Amino acid sequence: MQAFIDFLNGIIWSPALIYLCLGAGLFYSILTRFAQVRHFKEMWTLLFNGNPSDKGISSFQALAVSLSGRVGTGNIAGVAAAIGFGGPGAVFWMWVVAFLGASTAYAESTLGQIYKVSENGQYRGGPAYYFERCLGWKWLGVLFALSSIIACGIFLPGIQANSVGNAVTQVFGEGTMVTSSFGEVGLTKLVALAVILVVLAFIIFGGIKRIANFTQVIVPFMAFGYIIMALIIVFLNLDKVPGIFGLIISDAFTAQAGFGAAIGWGVKRGVYSNEAGQGTGPHAAAAAEVQHPAQQGLVQAFSVYIDTLFICTATALMILITQQYNVQGSLAEGQFIVQNVDPSTIIASPAFTQMALASVFGHTGSAFVGIALFFFAFTTILAYYYIAETNVAYLRRALKINIPLTLVKLLIMFMVAYGTVNTAGYIWNLGDVGVGLMAWLNIVGILLIFFMAKPTMKALRDYEQQKANGVKDYTFDPKSLGIKGADFWEKRFEKQQAKNEADK
Repeated sequence: MQAFIDFLNGIIWSPALIYLCLGAGLFYSILTRFAQVRHFKEMWTLLFNGNPSDKGISSFQALAVSLSGRVGTGNIAGVAAAIGFGGPGAVFWMWVVAFLGASTAYAESTLGQIYKVSENGQYRGGPAYYFERCLGWKWLGVLFALSSIIACGIFLPGIQANSVGNAVTQVFGEGTMVTSSFGEVGLTKLVALAVILVVLAFIIFGGIKRIANFTQVIVPFMAFGYIIMALIIVFLNLDKVPGIFGLIISDAFTAQAGFGAAIGWGVKRGVYSNEAGQGTGPHAAAAAEVQHPAQQGLVQAFSVYIDTLFICTATALMILITQQYNVQGSLAEGQFIVQNVDPSTIIASPAFTQMALASVFGHTGSAFVGIALFFFAFTTILAYYYIAETNVAYLRRALKINIPLTLVKLLIMFMVAYGTVNTAGYIWNLGDVGVGLMAWLNIVGILLIFFMAKPTMKALRDYEQQKANGVKDYTFDPKSLGIKGADFWEKRFEKQQAKNEADK
């Protein structure tokens, strides 16, 4: 089974996908005239605008839900894996993916808003919806929905749970070994699993409102605390910082582990971490209550910066400054290009990050990583559930079949249990398959949408024009812009016009 997954992973994550991710980001950056730079101040302002409604959540809540999906093991264990297999230069390519990916995130999240629907008292949207409503290709919407349910409902939750189990074990030890069908499992890991499952069940059975309320508190708090810990290490080692940045940049082009390894691992972990182009962000973006679709697109673009330029960079600096890492590169397992720590340390795990913090803060630092990883991974599982639920709702409507949402909840919980007690390498490869499959479908889809309809560019120009005119209350009229299939916004604009007429 593992050999087949490795084979499939090699096909999906071929150089073609890597260049497609970078190319799509560059494409949209040029077309939007680098909106991720021009509208940086606007992104920050929009974070705190907009209020939740009976059907939707606020822009900040949507950002928090989206960040809960972006900020997870990719920021802690994923960065460590990128350095361990691709060398320090992989961090540079993660930055490149984030900068270019912010424009991709704008495009896909704006599409999520434009083509969202109001269904059973809440807003829903995402790639499946805009493939059907913009391209008119229901088959592509169904294919993406199935892929995302498999990825977010089966493959990806196990990665988050696996990293939590490893982190807790490193902090508190294995505990008494218990025999299970998966082999010997430490009691500590089983207790952690029980806590995760109980809290997970309580939240996901409460729907998007409960998920949003939980993540809007936990995600900013843990992200801020994590960055503070990293800044302390940076300030204690200010003399090393210029050399570390020099190493990252030089190794990006004359890589220790090979130029291809640096790009490959940097892009792969970058896409996995910030999820730009993967198609996950639009689901939360569509749930937001905003005046104009471009507003949430810009907010979601900012979330990529938070994820990679802030949190991933914090992890990388901690690891590189303290030199708590090995670089295996393309050599045989057990042989290293750079070896600073115990060669038995698992690269695809939070170990490097925990060792970095422990070297400065002792056991407290290692414990902090375990706590941070617990919350980062847990909130990511919540985001994965919401994505899976949204796509199940799409299939129920598109195919007119009744798929119980309770089944999705139970499936997520089972995969969390499965991932916690299985090995990291196997579960990471499963996650890579899921991420890669969704990225292929979504990036190709949003590029086709641009060439066929250009809705994201029309929305951006419309928003910029209204902003230039000093508009306080924005409106969005898809018909006047030549955007078809945006039924929600058409009805909303008609109601606004009718209200304005009545007020005269």
